[in-house]
Amino acid sequence: QVQLVESGGGLVQAGGSLRLSCAQSGGTFSSYGLGWFRQAPGKERELVAAISWNGASTDYADSVKGRFTISRDNAKNTGYLQMNSLKPEDTAVYYCAASILGLVVTSGYDYWGQGTQVTVSS
Repeated sequence: QVQLVESGGGLVQAGGSLRLSCAQSGGTFSSYGLGWFRQAPGKERELVAAISWNGASTDYADSVKGRFTISRDNAKNTGYLQMNSLKPEDTAVYYCAASILGLVVTSGYDYWGQGTQVTVSS
């Protein structure tokens, strides 16, 4: 049974930074693609960033390019989302998700975490 647990969310002022972590138990983390999504109140869930199984390929939403960095440590079964220069519009619940395809994908993720709240104050 695959479980994903996010951590690292919180309240930060605009311009600040946070690093989210996504720890996986069960399954084979090193073979899964990983994605970070977010959902703000009243809005649809959107893909923020994705990374392939080996970290060689990444993709970002235009709104976060140059500010967010996705990475992974397969030895620790953990993925990360480093968020810099945060803006109030980044406020959302952030979810990590894993895809058994192992590639950078925009949909069809197989496993999801429970989410962590990120709030950016102006």
